[in-house]
Amino acid sequence: MNWKRLTAFLAVVVIMFGAIAWTSPALVKDIRLGLDLKGGFEVLYEASPLEGGEQVTSESLKETAHSLEQRIDSTGTTEPEITREGSNRIRVKIPGVTDETAIREMLKKPVNLTFRGPDGTVELQGNDFVQNGAKVEFDQLGNPMITIKLKDAKKFEDVTTKLTGKTLSIYLDDELLSSPNVNYPITGGSAQISGNYTLDEANKLKDTINLGALPLKLTEIYTQSVGAKLGQKSLEDTVGAGIIGTIIILILLVILFRVPGFVAGITVISYTWLLVVVFELMNATLTLPGIAAFVLGIGMAVDANIIMYERIKEEIRSGKSLLSSLKAGSKNSFRTIMDANVTNIISCVVLYFIGNGAIRGFALTMIFSILVSIVTNIFLARLLIHLLIRSNLFTKPGYYGVKEAEIRAL
Repeated sequence: MNWKRLTAFLAVVVIMFGAIAWTSPALVKDIRLGLDLKGGFEVLYEASPLEGGEQVTSESLKETAHSLEQRIDSTGTTEPEITREGSNRIRVKIPGVTDETAIREMLKKPVNLTFRGPDGTVELQGNDFVQNGAKVEFDQLGNPMITIKLKDAKKFEDVTTKLTGKTLSIYLDDELLSSPNVNYPITGGSAQISGNYTLDEANKLKDTINLGALPLKLTEIYTQSVGAKLGQKSLEDTVGAGIIGTIIILILLVILFRVPGFVAGITVISYTWLLVVVFELMNATLTLPGIAAFVLGIGMAVDANIIMYERIKEEIRSGKSLLSSLKAGSKNSFRTIMDANVTNIISCVVLYFIGNGAIRGFALTMIFSILVSIVTNIFLARLLIHLLIRSNLFTKPGYYGVKEAEIRAL
């Protein structure tokens, strides 16, 4: 018996399961749940300009989505998910909401950009500015500044004359963005906003002013509500079914393949844990389609083990030694497994780019499931079973699900 190989096998397993036991409670606690599991509501908005004849730009849609996120955060609601879809749609998912009506009324209001005097009086509205007229330029010292253009030069001259020596503060909704000083009356309808801005800050302020020049109206075209109890029940039923199914599969693997089936159980458990770690690192939101992809990924991981171990059994039946059977079986099964995985990844990439919402979540989960499965159920499984064979502890073909009578003489 080769104790070094056996010790290495036990060390890998003990360290891995120790890490799983140590980190799993925190991982499960911190994982983000989608509204279909936690309860909440989802709204799909279609954005259109308040004034006719204009076009919704990617910048205005981006800033509108950012403004929606700030509005939701101001209510104390945690973990909203806001995504842009296509050229004029925004999808909002808010889990754990108690007063859905109030939040929906707040969200559909147009973004309100105002320029206010020191006493809070609104002097200029966002639509007083020329659409896409705000730009970032640089002064003689290379410092960024924002240039703006107004539709009514006389109105701007009157405002700056009245506020000379005072501030003209810029607000998005009720959030103060900047308070530039008015140094002199400005004629001609063009002005410069300068200050101690970084380039990122100047670009953000420029985008906000351009957004205010084209305020967007949000129209609900799809809504979905899920109660908290229904979401919790869905989570419990789905996870419970997945655990029961996985346990049954692992038992069958041990019955069919003996020692390799035991190794498969180790790698499948490791695969499940590692995929949860990947989810946590990505700060991903787990939804019902995501859990479905998760469970399907476990099935594909088991398939990879079955394909490899069946090939190893065939090599043992042909009369080869255990080590030769492992090498030949692993080599012959590798291409089949990788072909299937690459095909599935391509399909999921296509789903991700042409789908939206739940479909994209399913596709992304499947992609990472396949990548993690390659690491655990191909390379890790091969390492573990190689260590067991080289330990010379399990040398009988029966330990690998092969009867002596099935072995053909060379």
